[in-house]
Amino acid sequence: MINLLVKWVAFALVIMFVAWIIPGITIENFWTAMVAAVVIALINALIKPLLIYLTLPINILTLGVFTLVINALLFMFAAYIVPGIEISGFVSALLGSILLSILGAAIAFI
Repeated sequence: MINLLVKWVAFALVIMFVAWIIPGITIENFWTAMVAAVVIALINALIKPLLIYLTLPINILTLGVFTLVINALLFMFAAYIVPGIEISGFVSALLGSILLSILGAAIAFI
């Protein structure tokens, strides 16, 4: 249980870091990042596998690069759902989702 809470807080801190590094992504406060961490986790668990399956032919043609586009669109969707997060454009979402994926993978080893 404590491990889950530590990962949740760490992922929220990563979201705050991504917003600090990438221009065009703004987050109001830490509690908004905590809510965003839950929303992103739910989107990645429920919606992302379905989208990956539906876009499998495009992913095969692009050798998996289209997955980056899916990640960026899902990141924009999470920002649309959670009040207090703003993403100015697709490029910001793409860079933010790449950085979020790399740092999120590092958190998985905690």
